[in-house]
Amino acid sequence: MPLGVVVRRTPGVTRWARWAWKVVAVLPGAGPADWRELRREADAVEYHAATLTLDLYSSDTEGYQVNLGSTVPGVTVVLRDNTDPGARIPWRPAFVTVSAYEGQDYLDSGDGLVELVPMPAGLIAWVQAFVDAHHVEEPFVKRKRDRQRVDLVEDGKGDPRVRQLADVFRAPTTRRSV
Repeated sequence: MPLGVVVRRTPGVTRWARWAWKVVAVLPGAGPADWRELRREADAVEYHAATLTLDLYSSDTEGYQVNLGSTVPGVTVVLRDNTDPGARIPWRPAFVTVSAYEGQDYLDSGDGLVELVPMPAGLIAWVQAFVDAHHVEEPFVKRKRDRQRVDLVEDGKGDPRVRQLADVFRAPTTRRSV
């Protein structure tokens, strides 16, 4: 499904950042765009930055379910640094996802600008229908331990630097001659 990415530019609050950029919405079914101005209020401007494709995969339905089960389901939007030195906009929209797990991976990477925006109601219904059609519950399988006994080794016992058996939990030190 095509998703339009709406980005808001506001004046920065410090002298080091002239502008503050924030992804504020997505537009399901949007047409192509390249930083088209949608609205302007004083110095704040909202742009339809780009239209990206949202792909759903039957192997990721668990991540979609986790997202849909949250208080406010969201769409994770990733903006990357624009490498073109002559570009008037410092960001380029790169990726959208509705998988909670994939979105968390992008948040953990710290690369670019990653925003979670509320998912529109129509998109929630579309993703839920996909999950209902393709989700297969996988049973939990507890792993079994191997039969090797690891509790037979008593670390510290028999160390020549430990003077008494009662001292096995003290840090070993070299013996000092008196």
